[in-house]
Amino acid sequence: MEPTKSHPCFSYQCHPTTGRIHLPVSPKCNIGCRFCGRGINSHMSIPGNASRVLSPEEALDLLERALILCPELKVAGVAGPGEPLAGPEALDTLIKVKRAYPELITCLSTNGLALADSLTRILEAGIETLTVTVNAVKAEILAQINAVTIIDGQALKGLQGAKALLEAQERGLRLAKEKKITIKVNMVLIPGINQNHVDEVAQKVKAWGASLINIIAMIPGGAFKNITTLSDEELNEARAIAGKSLRPILHCARCRADACGIPGVSDYAKELYQNLPQTETFSHG
Repeated sequence: MEPTKSHPCFSYQCHPTTGRIHLPVSPKCNIGCRFCGRGINSHMSIPGNASRVLSPEEALDLLERALILCPELKVAGVAGPGEPLAGPEALDTLIKVKRAYPELITCLSTNGLALADSLTRILEAGIETLTVTVNAVKAEILAQINAVTIIDGQALKGLQGAKALLEAQERGLRLAKEKKITIKVNMVLIPGINQNHVDEVAQKVKAWGASLINIIAMIPGGAFKNITTLSDEELNEARAIAGKSLRPILHCARCRADACGIPGVSDYAKELYQNLPQTETFSHG
């Protein structure tokens, strides 16, 4: 079966029946989003949060337990708590997963900065679906959202950092498309910054190779903690605009980086993590 048809984050039809697990193995990030609210905790039900960071070996052990708890589990992915391609941990993990459980769909979410350079190992991990966050396609808008882009240990700020990230995202999406990887773009919508930029983003990422788009209302945090989030009406309007270019995703549950179970139906994360020790927080670098 085509992987997107049996992946709950890509298909509305299987969303209420198919289990997925996010393995939190990524401790670092290579960009600094001004709305970032990542952290190590067991209570914040938002992306970028996890009870702890696992090693690839620990993740494989956890997955074995998860498959017993949730027989409906079909997807193993990495969505944080940091950026999955900012270090080797995510792909080390997913390569191990694919070797041990070839029947599982493997996937990851990324900001796309290191996507092009990671494609060989992405293919080794059997990844056929990617989620790439693209919040703007104009550097002057992205610079308002992204405070820093870290390349080879150098912190690029302002327009320089935004341009570097956009160039990397375009190159990565185009190359991933050439490799027949299905790409879903996430766009975090921020009132007063990129709210009127949806149509342009949707058209541009389609040209780069995306086939689906997920418009997400920003959860206030970080430097943007005082910005009021979008209303449901505003969000639906943005999704309709994006839908003129790409198939919109309307069922995103904005899951934690250690989610496990059937989205909105079952949650096994607490059972999996309750006896595991805490670890360090994620970091930029």
